[in-house]
Amino acid sequence: MSEYFLTPERHKELQEELASMKTSGRQEVSDLLKESKALGDLSENFEYQEAREEKGRLEQKIIQLEEILRNSTIIKKTGKKSESVQVGSSVKLKKDGKNFSYSIVGSKEADPTNGFISNESPLGQVLMGKKVGDQARLKTAKGEVIYQILDID
Repeated sequence: MSEYFLTPERHKELQEELASMKTSGRQEVSDLLKESKALGDLSENFEYQEAREEKGRLEQKIIQLEEILRNSTIIKKTGKKSESVQVGSSVKLKKDGKNFSYSIVGSKEADPTNGFISNESPLGQVLMGKKVGDQARLKTAKGEVIYQILDID
């Protein structure tokens, strides 16, 4: 079992997605199964087999979402500046003379191209616990990359 860090917004999105899957999603799959059963011999009925597989995928996704929601910790913004990088922090960094900004989120919300990195990512891991002025050293295939922490929100 894993612990998942979610923003309140993402937690709500997942709850709504789960509710939709349990109601309309299951109803759609049930309708597909009924329609495909009406086509005849189930042993050679491709539509029926496909509907059964779709039901399995839907139920697996429901189980996954339930586990995520059950084992999630909601990231709360305190409104106070944090002294060290933690999940929920916004971090301003400097690398090779260029400035970068990232928000540290859980793995289920990571979107690096939009500035959201996971606490489990290589960069997220080296940033965790660091303070303003600290250096975060990340070992890559091309060598070590050094990030200077400029600010933490």
